[in-house]
Amino acid sequence: MSNIGMIIEERAADIGNFFVGRLLPFRQRRMVGPFIFIDHMGPAELKDYQNLDVPPHPHIGLSTLTYLFEGAMMHRDSIGSEVEITPGAVNWMTAGKGVAHSERTPERLRITDKKLHGLQIWVALPKELEQSAPSFTHVEAADIPVWQKDGAEIKLISGAAFGKTSPVPVHSPQYFIKIHTPKRQTVAIGKDLYGESGLYILEGSVISEGHTYTPKQLLVAKDSTLCSFETTDNTTVFIFGGEPFPEERFIYWNFVNSDRAVIEKAKQDWLEQKFPPVPGETEWVPLPEQTNNIKLK
Repeated sequence: MSNIGMIIEERAADIGNFFVGRLLPFRQRRMVGPFIFIDHMGPAELKDYQNLDVPPHPHIGLSTLTYLFEGAMMHRDSIGSEVEITPGAVNWMTAGKGVAHSERTPERLRITDKKLHGLQIWVALPKELEQSAPSFTHVEAADIPVWQKDGAEIKLISGAAFGKTSPVPVHSPQYFIKIHTPKRQTVAIGKDLYGESGLYILEGSVISEGHTYTPKQLLVAKDSTLCSFETTDNTTVFIFGGEPFPEERFIYWNFVNSDRAVIEKAKQDWLEQKFPPVPGETEWVPLPEQTNNIKLK
């Protein structure tokens, strides 16, 4: 019997002159562990006159994890953080009761041709931390645990697994793992996982019980402790998951919470511009009927 409980195809989502591949949420699978939102951003090639400009927009009840494969983004938030993220590093922003932030092409790249490719992820917070004070942590690529095992390169981007812990300060039992195999091989890591688990194929192929799966597919396991698969040459996958929460999470636009009333208040607070401002920013994204808030200019 197959251990793959669901296959989610990457779906194109237009977020304003910029297309992403949406993985979560999915109508039949809203979350995997505490992971509630995952977008595959790019790969995009931007001309010298094109730049990513996401004006200040709000979040509550979640942590954002930005992980780039190519390119760079400048993060600014209402806490006062101003950090450029580059490939392999992690931006981890915990919104808690409320934060606003912007994401833009860094000044040094705004008049050059450039690429942008990476993952944008939201991780829901435990109920007791949904109203916590916002915080921000940047972890450099060199500080992320990485090691070799049976010919595979394993990187623990966030969370805890394999007896190791990433320096990214997560708030519940979880993991976000990158595995790269240069040659065809079997990867058996189920004994190191827990809770719910999903596997996203970035490049190469995954073979499981006679079936071959290819890039832009998310495979959700029935039992994370049985996670075992074969990879072809030059395959990169991301495995994520952890312990699910006992309460349901609701999502509207950039807001996540276990209480719909808190989301309604956040909507009103953003309409009335009661969120703390992002220093140096004068624009903001209006509350939409549908998420459509990234523009290139």
